[in-house]
Amino acid sequence: MDIQDTLSNSKKRLDAQKVRIYLCGVTVYDDSHIGHARTIIVFDVLRRYLESAGAKVELVQNFTDVDDKIIDRARAESSAAGIVSGRYIESYFRDFDELNVMRADSYPKATEHIGEIIDYISTLEKKGAAYSSANGVYFAVSAFSRYGVLSKKKIDELQSGARIEVDESKKDPLDFALWKFSKDDPSWDSPWGRGRPGWHIECSAMSTKYLGENFEIHGGGRDLIFPHHENEMAQTETCTGAPFAKIWMHVGMVTINGEKMAKSTGNVRSVRRVLDEWGPNIIRLFCLSGHYSKPIDYTEDLLCEDLAKWRQAETCYFELIHAGGPGGGASGMVKEMSASFDAALRDDLNTHLALSAFFGMVKVANKMAAEGTLGGDDARAIRPELERMMGILGLSIPEITQEEIQEIDGMITQREELRKEKKFSDADRIRDEISGMGVELLDHGHGTVWVRREKIRAEN
Repeated sequence: MDIQDTLSNSKKRLDAQKVRIYLCGVTVYDDSHIGHARTIIVFDVLRRYLESAGAKVELVQNFTDVDDKIIDRARAESSAAGIVSGRYIESYFRDFDELNVMRADSYPKATEHIGEIIDYISTLEKKGAAYSSANGVYFAVSAFSRYGVLSKKKIDELQSGARIEVDESKKDPLDFALWKFSKDDPSWDSPWGRGRPGWHIECSAMSTKYLGENFEIHGGGRDLIFPHHENEMAQTETCTGAPFAKIWMHVGMVTINGEKMAKSTGNVRSVRRVLDEWGPNIIRLFCLSGHYSKPIDYTEDLLCEDLAKWRQAETCYFELIHAGGPGGGASGMVKEMSASFDAALRDDLNTHLALSAFFGMVKVANKMAAEGTLGGDDARAIRPELERMMGILGLSIPEITQEEIQEIDGMITQREELRKEKKFSDADRIRDEISGMGVELLDHGHGTVWVRREKIRAEN
């Protein structure tokens, strides 16, 4: 497949039987928000698609569990940084498991790799690219001649215009911390003095430890391009003397009603809040509805549109379960939609077009069902492809057992008999019982079928 590479600003061919991916994860000082969800869901779909195509994927996603924000939160709570980070790591797994995100192969934490980080800094120091100051150990940006190549920023413009924290001990305003001196916990002994690692160095040390010096994809949100990934690339390639990631893949930001998410304005949407209101499928549809590299705006109207589409997908799935008779006219349509779906994902993971193919097949199947032309042969052609697409997109219809199907079918048969006997109040009572099971009845001219609906609180 082809993926847009931020470094070359062009599509690059990904052609490997084993794909190693390092995804910059969250800093665990608060609950994850919808912006985090979009990035992680995009990479979840990338992984699912690659594995469906036969590739072996190794995904490493870190937790930044030592950071000034974590320390500040711990102080505010009269707690310890490890307790704060541990609580939000648990929260992360609870939220993203519910979002149907496959777990990464490894979740390395900065605090568990202090030895590797110190070794990395020592190598940079030996190469003349790191120096000690009054406040810590810094990377000398002048040691990397290509600095700014990832973000397309020029060093002279950065020096004159960037907002850089004043530190008179640095040789250059652009130099960044590899090790920060501190005697407050959490801190560790090092050859330079007690302290803790800077933000960028942890990802260099952990990505190369788990995936090697030159792996296939390094990813994250577009907000990480500068300074995080720019600095990471500079220190890593200086340390190893080799190219770093083959492809740099970045996901666009999520805005709220056209504005950047910010706690100061109170417009941050946590994953937990959105999950409770809309459920996992609607969130995934929202996050995948535009091209991953572009920003996307979170609005209630968009979520309502996604919900309406998902209701059609649910209807389709259960129409396929109930379909009987020969039919057989759907195989050509299935091949066409399947080819469109795969072509869209091969071309820079275009989930917008992939969803168009998915819902195109849903629309045709529902139309056939409404007209009474959807047969068993059609269902046997459509359903496996529908399930394959949903598996790649991470969408999920609530499971239903054969016993439940038989029970509901029996109640529907009983209701129809009561209606024939004009016992409408009894028939309505059974309909209410069925509705209480999350089941909706669809009365076609040729009979009644039923659909199990996912409960969405925002609908009420």
